[in-house]
Parts: sequence; C-alpha cells; structure tokens
Amino acid sequence: MIIESLIPIFGVLMPVLLVWVIFAYNTKSEKNKYETIIEVSKNIKDSEEIKEILESLTERKKSTTDFRKTGLITIFVGIGLNALDYYGLGIFAFHLFGLETDIVLGVGLLVMFIGIGLMLAGYVYPNQPYEINKAVEGFEKE
Repeated sequence: MIIESLIPIFGVLMPVLLVWVIFAYNTKSEKNKYETIIEVSKNIKDSEEIKEILESLTERKKSTTDFRKTGLITIFVGIGLNALDYYGLGIFAFHLFGLETDIVLGVGLLVMFIGIGLMLAGYVYPNQPYEINKAVEGFEKE
C-alpha cells in the first residue's frame, strides 16, 4: 500500500535527480578545467602563449556534423524498417493477428526521405567550415 503511493513520487523526482547529477558533474568538470588553466598559466612566462591557450579554450566547438554520413545512415535505417515490414512483421502480423502493416512501411519511407534530405543538405552546405577556417588562420600566422 505504501509502495504504491511512493511510485508516482519517485517517478516525478527521478528526472529532477538526473538533472541535478548532470549539473553537478558539469560544474565539477568546469571547475577542474579552470583550476588547470590557472596552474598552467603560473608556469608559462610568455603572455602570448597564455593568450593562445585561453583563446583555444574559449572557442566554441561548432557542430561538425557531416550531413552526408548521417543521411546515409538514416536512409539505411528506413530501408531496414521497410525490410522488417516486408520480411518480418508483414508475415507474422497478417497471419497471427490479421493486421496490415502499412504503418511500418510508412514509417520506413518517412525515415528514408529524412535521410535523403540530410544527404542533400550535406552536398548543399559546405563541409566543416570551422575546421577549414582554423587551418587557414593557422597557415596565415606562419
């Protein structure tokens, strides 16, 4: 009786606990990073090197998602869903339950078209401009 009344409370508190654990871990990680920067900067005499280290740490990592790769993976997930519909679920669902499995076919086609869109986006947008800009800036410094 008591356990039944505690289940909803735990169900509500578990996401809160999860967010708190993630926040505590990120805070500890950031604190350790800044302490390391301070220790390293104490041992470096050249202010230009300290400036480069700080700039490299403060730069935001931009997403380097390769849309061609994710598109290809998504296309094959859609093909796998269609194959599951045709070879797996289609036979069992129809014979056992008398069901049509057009839903799985539709989901598979949806996933395939999302993959095709991602793949086209990979060819339209330039590939990793952040890395290209960083390489050019490094070459210009030399």
